[in-house]
Amino acid sequence: MNFHRWSQSLAAAMCLTLVSSGLNAQDDAPAGVLHQQFIYDEAPFPSCHASTICQTSNGLAAAWFGGEREGAKDVSIWVSDHDGNSWSAPRKVADGVQSDGSRHPCWNPVLFHAPSGATWLFIKVGPSPKDWWGEVLFSDDSGKTFRDRTRLPEGVLGPIRCKPELVDHGKTLLCGSSTEHDGWRVHFERLTLTGKADSDAVSASHWDRGEAIHDGKEFAAIQPTILRLADGRLRALCRTMQSVIVQTDSNDNGRTWTKPIATDMPNPNSGIDVVTAKDGRHWLISNPLPSKENGWGGRSRLTLSVSTDGKTYREVAVLENEPKGEFSYPAIIQADDGKLHMTYTWKRKKIKHVIFDPNAI
Repeated sequence: MNFHRWSQSLAAAMCLTLVSSGLNAQDDAPAGVLHQQFIYDEAPFPSCHASTICQTSNGLAAAWFGGEREGAKDVSIWVSDHDGNSWSAPRKVADGVQSDGSRHPCWNPVLFHAPSGATWLFIKVGPSPKDWWGEVLFSDDSGKTFRDRTRLPEGVLGPIRCKPELVDHGKTLLCGSSTEHDGWRVHFERLTLTGKADSDAVSASHWDRGEAIHDGKEFAAIQPTILRLADGRLRALCRTMQSVIVQTDSNDNGRTWTKPIATDMPNPNSGIDVVTAKDGRHWLISNPLPSKENGWGGRSRLTLSVSTDGKTYREVAVLENEPKGEFSYPAIIQADDGKLHMTYTWKRKKIKHVIFDPNAI
């Protein structure tokens, strides 16, 4: 589908859905917010979390985990696609049922539209984040169906929560990862894209798993999200238990990283995401509260901020602000038409989608 035509039909669809979902009218939205909607109004699960979004060859795809509650054995991975008219009803594409009949919860899906044209869906499966493992599925129809569910090599988790980045002129997929079994520690994984079939491309021989970049003592950090600085360096931002976002830099496309240091941005031990836009600005969606004293774990306020240098951020939109509400685990991308698309957990009941025009700032 022609992307300009798709974008126009998407905008029209958003206007209709805005009304049907009962959200605030556009006039009441922050400057730059074009449309906001729930991806679904009803679903066969009571709780959801940890959404991801990507642009495919035919629109958008989003995924999240849903079930009785986070960590329950029935928690599965659900997907919805947007073809320019509406979001599809949620579809379950993966659960944690094992060959011996036992069952584990699923966690933290991450979508990636590969150069091959396929849409990859990384997931985690296991009793808890301390002992989960990574898997990946592939879609040839923009997220409508998935095939070739594959367990990642031992020790490789894939992108732990935030989208991966293409580096080395598109030849390498850089995944921000982390572990929680020996303290909260960040590491990075690099997958060489060989041009082989998708399921063969993720074989053990193509992965390079870096060691943890810190000992987890000064900062208990996880879930890195990656941006690219004007001088070509990479910077990753991470959530921590220390009430602050930390940053680490790489000048060799993610092979080595500096020791994490504190930024001036607060973080209530909650997920964040960042994207470097085509104009070089960096857009951060986060919960800018310093501790768990406000709302649900400090996740009652969700904002969008912008930076021109990747160091100092300026808040430009308050997306949610409700005492004791939870608005968390955001994802952000920039589509081909320049618009920013964000998804996040809305009170653990729904996944919300917001479209933002960066030219308004």
